[in-house]
Amino acid sequence: MIFRQLFEPVSSTYTYLLGCEETGKAVLIDPVISAVDRDLAELARLGLTLAYSLDTHIHADHITAGLELKKRTGSLIAGPAIDALPCTDVGVEEGKDLVVGNLRLQPIHTPGHTDGHFAYLLGDRLFTGDALLIDGCGRTDFQNGSADDLFESVRQKLFALPDDTLVYPAHDYQDRRVSTIAQEKRRNPRLGEAISLERFREIMDGLNLPYPKFIDHAVPGNRQCGVCPPDLTDNLRRYCEQIEHSPQG
Repeated sequence: MIFRQLFEPVSSTYTYLLGCEETGKAVLIDPVISAVDRDLAELARLGLTLAYSLDTHIHADHITAGLELKKRTGSLIAGPAIDALPCTDVGVEEGKDLVVGNLRLQPIHTPGHTDGHFAYLLGDRLFTGDALLIDGCGRTDFQNGSADDLFESVRQKLFALPDDTLVYPAHDYQDRRVSTIAQEKRRNPRLGEAISLERFREIMDGLNLPYPKFIDHAVPGNRQCGVCPPDLTDNLRRYCEQIEHSPQG
């Protein structure tokens, strides 16, 4: 398997490129519209053909690149079937693998951050989206989020995987790239095995996070698989139109 972990610094988003060496087909998990040129250049450098873009959920902090990638490569847009987006070509469901060449991604429904959130398992690599971050988790106070649902998703589904399963999150804000199920069980301050459901509820209720500055633009745009809304402020429009020249990791 060909594997690349790519970083978009404005939203601190990790995009994952997975390629089948035998067929040359590839998938991008959680691509960001401002990094399309970077992703296409990496695909070309590796000699891969993009078969799918695949989102873990409807994002609130950036615009997905699914639609733009489809326009430029002919790739199919895959995402959680539960969201029922008309622009999605393939709706992923738990129990039905997404096949990319000889790679088989297992979708795992992990509601809590959003009600339609999915993680994806490929061998010993788990792409957790916002459900499980390194030493943390996504917030649960919008998009039908639920602390109870997230606790069950992580503790009953993700923590049931082998301890040496590698955890690749959708975001990290401290330059960390990978964890393991064993590490998150042991030391995650929100969802580690020592934390009770009652304590988790208290933690999430006490975060007092500000309203996401981009959510009112990102969610409608992502419900269209990656459309920049017309009413953006200048700085957010620059973000959407890829005028931002932040270094890529």
